[in-house]
Amino acid sequence: MIPRRIIQTGKTAKLSLFASAAAANLRLLNQDFEYLFFDDTGVISFINAEFPQYRSIFDSFPHRIQRYDFFRYLAVYHFGGFYFDTDVFLARGLAPLLDSSCVFPFEELALSNLLRGRFGIDWELGNYAFGAEAGHPFVEAIIANCIRAQHEPAWAMEALDGIPRPFRSQFRVLYTTGPGLVTRALAERPDLQSSVTILFPQDVGDESAWHTFGDFGVHLMQGSWRQRDGFLRTRLLRLWESQKRRKVLRQSRTVGPTRCGGWISRLPLAADFQ
Repeated sequence: MIPRRIIQTGKTAKLSLFASAAAANLRLLNQDFEYLFFDDTGVISFINAEFPQYRSIFDSFPHRIQRYDFFRYLAVYHFGGFYFDTDVFLARGLAPLLDSSCVFPFEELALSNLLRGRFGIDWELGNYAFGAEAGHPFVEAIIANCIRAQHEPAWAMEALDGIPRPFRSQFRVLYTTGPGLVTRALAERPDLQSSVTILFPQDVGDESAWHTFGDFGVHLMQGSWRQRDGFLRTRLLRLWESQKRRKVLRQSRTVGPTRCGGWISRLPLAADFQ
C-alpha cells in the first residue's frame, strides 16, 4: 500500500559527500523506486502549490528544523512513499515494507512525563525515516498536531513536564514538530494505532538498537536540532539528561524488553526474507 517512492530534502541539490553517499545507498538498494529531492526552493514551491493554506504555519516556525519536519509530513501525506533524512543508511531494500499502510521506527525511551504518565507509553517514534500511503490518517493527525502546537503553545508545553525549566528550550522542537509530537499523535488516537507498523527492536532497553530503522537501516544522527548554548548550561543539560536516561532505562527494564498494544510491529524479522 505504500508506493515505491523515496523523498529527501536538503538546503541545495549539491549535497555533501556524506549526504550524497547516503542518498546513493538508498537509491541503489531500491532501484525501482521513484526518487524525489526537494531543495529549499523546491520545498517552498511545493507548499505554495499543494498546501497554500499552510504557508503561514510553515513560515511561523522559529527554527528551520521545525519547518522541514512539517514539510516531510506534508510531502509523504501528499505523494505517499518513504521519507529519509540524508544521514540514514540502509542495509537492505524497502520492498518488504510496501504491504504496510504506514511505518515508523522506534526512536528511544521517552523522557516525557506526559507520555509515560498520562498515556503509559515509555518510548518514542522516530521521524528521521518513515513511510505511508498517500492521505494516511495518522500522518494527517501529525500534521494537525504540528498546527495545534503553533496555535496552542500551552498544549504543546504539557509534554515538557518533568524537564527543568532552564533546559526546556532545548526540547521544544521535539514536542512541537519532532519525535515527541509524533508519538503524542499516536497516543491520542487509539483508533489509528492498528494502522501503524512500528519497527521495534527485540529489546527496547538495548541502547545499541535505538535510532535504527528496524533491521533495515541506521540513523547516524549527523544533524543537530538543538540550539547553541553556553558552555556551563550545555554541561548541566548533558548531566541532567544522562541521569534522567539512566532512571527511565531502569524503570522501563522492569516492564520487560517488548511492548504490546495496537502499535505492536506486525512485520517478520529480516531473516524471514532471506
